[in-house]
Amino acid sequence: MAEPHRIQLHVNGQAQERSVMPRQHLVDFLREDLGLKGSHLGCEHGVCGACTVELDGRIVRGCLTLAVQADGCHVRSIEGLSQDGDVRDLQDAFVRHNALQCGFCTPGMVMAAKELLEHKPDASRSEVREWMSGNYCRCTGYHAIVDAVCETLAARRMAPAAQMGAKP
Repeated sequence: MAEPHRIQLHVNGQAQERSVMPRQHLVDFLREDLGLKGSHLGCEHGVCGACTVELDGRIVRGCLTLAVQADGCHVRSIEGLSQDGDVRDLQDAFVRHNALQCGFCTPGMVMAAKELLEHKPDASRSEVREWMSGNYCRCTGYHAIVDAVCETLAARRMAPAAQMGAKP
């Protein structure tokens, strides 16, 4: 029988030290051990994206990543992302476009969209569709999600121009 491993990591900015079984998935650790229920279990094969979290600043599938792999790392779940306010504009756009009907896929969608906003701030609509294609939604048909992400991209592109034109 496998023995538990002691891991140390930061989750949403808070130091954590816990014993985990070697085969426990990161999303199960977050949900069961830390009570962070925002990341969901969907397919458990890394296909649907409902379990998406950040590991050292890059999104990963929490159902494919073992908790022991996060030892010494920084993990950010949707709870941490939301509390930091980094995606408030994106979340507001999701609401405006009704891009979160049942809400099951929304945390993973927001995590993926946040990474897109950072890495491809000039993304076209087709690039947004491609980037978000790794996350499944059974309610919205994706148009509303893509609309919300595109609106946020456009607003963020306009923000620096507006700030440059502002008088002190």
